[in-house]
Amino acid sequence: MEYFSEILLLGIDSIVFTICLKQYVHYKNAVTAVKSVELHDIGPDLETLLNDYPKNKVNYIAIRGVVKPLGESLQSINKKDVTGVIQKLSVREHVIARTSAGYWSDQERTIHQVCNTVPFVLKNGWHSVEITDPLSADILDLDVISDNFQPSVPTFIDHIWGFFTGVRQRGIQSTEKMLREDSIITAIGELSRTKTKSSYLALQPPLSGPPFYLTSMSITSLIRKLDDRKKIYRVFCVLSGAIGLVLGGIMARRYWKSKEEQRLADQLRRTLETSRQERRQRVRDRDLRDDQICVVCKTNAREIILLPCGHVCICEDCSSSISDNCPICRTQIIQKAAAYIV
Repeated sequence: MEYFSEILLLGIDSIVFTICLKQYVHYKNAVTAVKSVELHDIGPDLETLLNDYPKNKVNYIAIRGVVKPLGESLQSINKKDVTGVIQKLSVREHVIARTSAGYWSDQERTIHQVCNTVPFVLKNGWHSVEITDPLSADILDLDVISDNFQPSVPTFIDHIWGFFTGVRQRGIQSTEKMLREDSIITAIGELSRTKTKSSYLALQPPLSGPPFYLTSMSITSLIRKLDDRKKIYRVFCVLSGAIGLVLGGIMARRYWKSKEEQRLADQLRRTLETSRQERRQRVRDRDLRDDQICVVCKTNAREIILLPCGHVCICEDCSSSISDNCPICRTQIIQKAAAYIV
């Protein structure tokens, strides 16, 4: 295909541009939503506010409180004195891999990951709000409890094997993160009454679309973080868009150039054909018998033989418009050639 490389690059660039644009719009809407959200204290005023809204539901609200488990809390594996309500354990393998360009680069992959949770609430005095489905939060700030890296000790055979396979083991990293008990976080989501008891309040991921956050940052810091991500994706959108325009311009220029060359070639062919016809008209014999005249135009001499039937019945001018069947016997024309009659 003539434009295969350009189309491939343009397709990849379009995918990158679409992803970046989608992320940019997401963070732009997130910044707008968080800027308009109201921060409320957990207390009797929150229940009064909920009663003023239709269906006892606030679509988007921010609350801040102390994390307390509903029942027994989770205990850290590496530090027994640390307890929490969300525990995330992950094991990652670190390797040095050889790239297609011949360079060695650090890479890592997750071997195992598990998340443990217990029901918990945000508490302020005697009042509390239950957090529903915390793992679906767009931002979930967890404290790093332990981060251990155990380097591998390769043998001589491992070095040789790694040279041929292009992968060398560096070690295993084990990480434990937790949402600690008694930590203070800000939760942003949809506030409503629980289905079990109408007197209990619950914060859950918004059904109307805005993002769900459980963060230890203040709202101002969260807005700044989201705005930084929005700016990064905006730069990527501009770069990928510019690359797409350049590729599109190159393809358009090549297409216009090929069309121009084809137009000039067609013009030259028509000019040559016209000059050939004029020369043929000058040299053609006008004193012809009836059996020597073209059966189509009844003017020029018979100059073309039709195969496979072998009839010499048309002139060269008429042969350009006859390509299906012989005018004499209606046999399908396979080939046409010049005939010289002496």
